[in-house]
Formats: sequence, C-alpha cells, structure tokens
Amino acid sequence: MPVIVVTDSSARLPATVADRYSIVQVPLHLSLPDGTEYLEGVDDIPPQVISEPDITTSGANPQDLIEVYQEAIERSEGDGVVAVHMSRRLSGTWAAARLVAEELGEKLRVVDSRAAGISVGLTALAAAQAADAGASRDDVYEAAIRAAATAESMLCVQTLENLRTSGRISAASRLLGSALAIKPILNIADGVLALQERQRTMTRAVNRMLDTLAEHVGDDEVTLAVQHCQALELAAEVHAGALERLPHVTSSLIVDLGPVLGVHVGPGAVGVTVGRGLEPLD
Repeated sequence: MPVIVVTDSSARLPATVADRYSIVQVPLHLSLPDGTEYLEGVDDIPPQVISEPDITTSGANPQDLIEVYQEAIERSEGDGVVAVHMSRRLSGTWAAARLVAEELGEKLRVVDSRAAGISVGLTALAAAQAADAGASRDDVYEAAIRAAATAESMLCVQTLENLRTSGRISAASRLLGSALAIKPILNIADGVLALQERQRTMTRAVNRMLDTLAEHVGDDEVTLAVQHCQALELAAEVHAGALERLPHVTSSLIVDLGPVLGVHVGPGAVGVTVGRGLEPLD
C-alpha cells in the first residue's frame, strides 16, 4: 500500500482529486458565540456564517489528528503517513500534529506547508503523486518540502479588516493597508500573510496580481489554482486572465476558500496559486 497523505480542510482540494490520490482532509473548526460549532468539510455551514461577529476558528486538535493518523498508518500497511498542514504561523494544526508525531514515531512525518488554502492542497497533492508512484515515506516527505518551497500564492482582498480583527496579518501590513478605498494584494512570506502592494480598485489589484504572477512563473510548467470567497464570477475572470498570461499550464482548478479561511479574508477575496513539478490532473 502506498504512503498515505493527510492534510487539513484548509487545503480545499476537490473531492475528485482527493479521492483519486487517497488524500485525507482533517476538518478544521468554526465556532459561533452562541456555542454552535461546525466542522469544515463535514457540516453544512451556512454561507452567511463567515460574516457573523465574534466568530472564531481553530485548527485540528491532537485528538482529531491521532485518530486519523492511526487509521491512515494502518491503511498504509507499514509504509507510513506524511501529513501536510497549514503554516504553523497561521494555525495551531501543525503544532498539534507535531505532538502526535512524538507519540506515533517514525511512521508519521509532518510538513509545514508555510502556506494556506489551495497552496496547502497543491503541496499535499505533490506528496500524494509521489506516493502514488511508489516513493518511500522519506521521499514523499521531500516531495512535499520541494513543492512547498516552489509554490507561489497571492490574494486580493476587499479589505484588511477581517485579517486585522483575527490577527492573521503582520502589524506593519495592518498599518500600510489602513487607507480607505485601498485594495490590498497579499502574499505569504515566512509562513505569514503580508501586504505585497496596494491598488485603488479591485480590477487594478487583480490585474497587478496576475501580471506579477506571470513575471514570477515565466516559461515554467505549472499547475494553476484560483481560490475565492463567495466570488465565483470574479474567480472565473481571474482564471481566464491567468490562462492568458501563463504559457504552460498543465492543469487548473477553481476552488472556494471555504468558511474557515473565509472568516479571515472576507467575502469577495480572490487569489491565485501555482505549483511546480506536479503531474497533470485527469
């Protein structure tokens, strides 16, 4: 049995892709002030929930993870598990995974993707494709590390208010992005969301994001993923614009950011991610 890859629901991999490569996605948590709790990817979460005041999110806890990891280890028939999770600086899931790894030992290796959203998904996918090809646990781990190091991801948001409230953006970025009528372009630097630049309209921000992506990608072959928060029409436009600018896209996806990440970025956000070295998707 190949090595099993486990990730969390922030990865946003479509079920068809996750099923094809037997990737397990552990749900993250979302809690309302009245005590209502949801598991992302398991419960039916109303779209308006992400705009509720005082809503909180949390990563997978050790108990969540140990059950999934143990089951995956058994399924692997001794080949082991590689777990790919959201940046340790954005979520507590990685830290919980490391605690479990101390208990389970060498059968489990944990990767900090240093990312969020579909960038986590593409890193998990790179690992799963290596596993599918028969790679060892250590080689699957290295495939994930390479994918995380070469992925590029940017995000345009309507406002920094959600990120400011949740503390998911640096203090310097909060100050730089505080002007009214500014549409920020964000990237992830050292595992933390940071302000890359500002534009006066969302149209300008999206075009600048795509132009910057094209500059970084050049002639490389890439897997393209567009992610959005309740902005499917805009995501489709971004997808089309990316395909026009990138000469060698082997596969592409459009995915929703989901409620847990949506709480932090707010409705209307849209982003692009590219992964290198992945096999084309069917």
